[in-house]
Amino acid sequence: MTVSLVGAGPGDPELITVRGLARVRACEVLVYDRLVARELVDEAPVNALRIPRDSLAQHEVNALLVRHGRGRRVVRLKGGDPFVFGRGGEEALALADAGVPFELVPGVSSLSAVPESVHIPVTHRGVASAVTAFAANDVESLDAAALARVPGTLVAFMGGARVAQLAQRLIENGKPAATPAAVVSRGTTDDEQVVVAPLGAIGDVAKGLPTPALVVIGEVVAVRAALALAAHAVA
Repeated sequence: MTVSLVGAGPGDPELITVRGLARVRACEVLVYDRLVARELVDEAPVNALRIPRDSLAQHEVNALLVRHGRGRRVVRLKGGDPFVFGRGGEEALALADAGVPFELVPGVSSLSAVPESVHIPVTHRGVASAVTAFAANDVESLDAAALARVPGTLVAFMGGARVAQLAQRLIENGKPAATPAAVVSRGTTDDEQVVVAPLGAIGDVAKGLPTPALVVIGEVVAVRAALALAAHAVA
């Protein structure tokens, strides 16, 4: 049997791939993340074993996949894409070390999909030709000086609760306080919220937004107003 490491997409259940949905519908065991849409969990066969990952340490998840993967069709359903801050590489290596066959089913990553859902292009001709993605759950461990200098767009995963601290560190290291910034909470879902402000004010404006939240920093954020206006006119 095999283990399929499947990306569920950024939140909206309709953003899973056709292949990913097919694997869920054919599985015997489903191990799923907390942020995966309930509608996708419900797509598993009625008699499938459903295992939430929430209370499990990573080594326990690895062992679980190895154990069930030796005799059953297993789907490991992960938010976004398994290889973009999803620890999919660790799980794939554990399976490889144990000799358990596995496949990778890419998912739509929050990196581009969440900003796009609120009319922010992470690249835009003449504005930004590069994107730098990073995890901001531990702001003090970041090389803020390097991030402040890097051209293009910054996209911070797991940064919603620390956006004020992140903004402060970037500004201290030379990023202009007037740089446009946005925080997108629960992107692509019915509960999506977005706030936009200069980097120097984004911490105050985003205070209290629910997590998970993605932080986007760069001139591309200023493109949002024109795109949102155009989209509203078409609608």
